[in-house]
Amino acid sequence: MSPETKRILLIIGGGIAAYKCLELIRRAREAGFSVRVVMTKAAAQFVTPLSVGALSNERVFTNLFDLDDEREIGHIRLARDTNLVVVAPATADLMSKMAGGHADDLASAVLLATDKPVLAAPAMNPRMWMHPATRRNHALLQADGIHFVGPESGEMAESGEAGIGRMAEPMTILTAIQSLVGSTQRRRESLPLKGHHILVTSGPTHEPIDPVRYIANRSSGKQGNAIAAAAAKLGARVTLVTGPTSLADPSNVTTVHVETAEQMLTAVRRARDADVAIFAAAVADWRVVNASGQKIKKDGKQDAPSLDLVENPDILKTVAHEKPGARPLLVIGFAAETQNVIEHAKKKRKTKGCDWIVANDVSPRTGIMGGDRNKVHLITADGVDTWPEMDKSEVAHRLLERIVDHLAANTGKA
Repeated sequence: MSPETKRILLIIGGGIAAYKCLELIRRAREAGFSVRVVMTKAAAQFVTPLSVGALSNERVFTNLFDLDDEREIGHIRLARDTNLVVVAPATADLMSKMAGGHADDLASAVLLATDKPVLAAPAMNPRMWMHPATRRNHALLQADGIHFVGPESGEMAESGEAGIGRMAEPMTILTAIQSLVGSTQRRRESLPLKGHHILVTSGPTHEPIDPVRYIANRSSGKQGNAIAAAAAKLGARVTLVTGPTSLADPSNVTTVHVETAEQMLTAVRRARDADVAIFAAAVADWRVVNASGQKIKKDGKQDAPSLDLVENPDILKTVAHEKPGARPLLVIGFAAETQNVIEHAKKKRKTKGCDWIVANDVSPRTGIMGGDRNKVHLITADGVDTWPEMDKSEVAHRLLERIVDHLAANTGKA
């Protein structure tokens, strides 16, 4: 493959959404990509190799034990001779094989052998998507560095079925492909964030009431962890300051664990040499003035104890108002709102003094707090950029792409 060629390897899984891959192939070729296709045995029950081959103008690969191909170790060649591997639809079964490291057919063997980025577009029944086994596989694949686009919410092929599980539309997948291939090409000579220090805060804070009770919020820390992991993959030196979560520490990231807002501010100050500071933590606004040293007991003879609260330090505002030289080049806050999201986020950007705000609607109906997906608005001095709903790892990837572009334009290096 020549350096100028932009090639994707499309692995079509066995689901009804496979029909969308015909449009994806056509759109990808219009965008200048060369498309090779591997089809699973089940995929051929939904679309034919003939139609796929006609649209891709390439031979379609289906058999791990093809004598001619495997004489030259064909599955290894397919796995390496590409810029990006795309799995669409990524069925529950195919995701399970990917997570388990199976290699019993051509598709799974290629996925195990590839050293290229992998983008998966899940598609399945909503109950299958929400099943604990699929949730575990999804989390494991994310931790392994697999990129995701979708699934989306809507009507299913089955009558009367609706929810999260629809495969992303072809143009949405193509946008993700272009973004990933573009970032890969920029990294060929050097990692775009190498030499930069990125600070990320994540998770909730726990403000003690007594030794067993605390004030907190529902933040899972998933978005902050995803941002830290994405920054490390782009070559940055990353410091993650995180409140209590159940998540594993990201690889190649210096992780500092804290409990309270005051501890988080102290840790942030120690990392003040950062070029970019991203404040994704959901810091508790208040803490108890005098937390009890012993568990507060109820004896049925007195009213509920009153709690005197004091405002916690505003970490985002503190860092954003540092003097030039001490302030990071780019300060990014998060605004978790339940109403008037953009209006409140715009106001927050001005009052806090940060450069960008990533705003999202965290009202209970969205499922964002603790969930794996997010829908955000990036608010800058230039206006509002609304992104479609996507996996939190893809939100992280897109945000880091914007940061790379900003540093290149404002520092001359990225």
